[in-house]
Amino acid sequence: MGTDIHGIIECRWDNWLDEDDRSWFEAIDLDHLYNGRSYMAFGALFGVRDTTLFRPLAPDRGLPPDVTRDARAAYEGWSVAHSGSWITWAELKAADWDTIALEETTWYDGNLDRIGRPTRRQAVRDEEWGPVWDVMLTLARLHGDEGVRLVVWFDC
Repeated sequence: MGTDIHGIIECRWDNWLDEDDRSWFEAIDLDHLYNGRSYMAFGALFGVRDTTLFRPLAPDRGLPPDVTRDARAAYEGWSVAHSGSWITWAELKAADWDTIALEETTWYDGNLDRIGRPTRRQAVRDEEWGPVWDVMLTLARLHGDEGVRLVVWFDC
């Protein structure tokens, strides 16, 4: 049995509201935007499954303390949920996507199987993750880069 990713993109009105008024809201379920199973991407982003190639961007943070009720309920609805984490659009935007893997591996680039040391960008392919990034970017234009985050967890 494989490991799948689940999650929710959340946002808050950072740009217009006072500090006390900033609550997180569910924007969209990750299942509507990403339907893949890339262990290399899971490792490069969150340190799940493939943990030797890259230093993950957001490993094992747990669910945010101010996570939305919908995200918490979805997480708790999975009896085998593990490795909860989250990452903001600001962190994704600041990431070095040209970082080269620490060791050689075999990976699929969308056309061919390759052997070598992929970059983080090759591990987290735009062909799979592009819709997620597009939604987060759009929301960040409204809510600010720190006002958009991807909350995730994994099963099995």
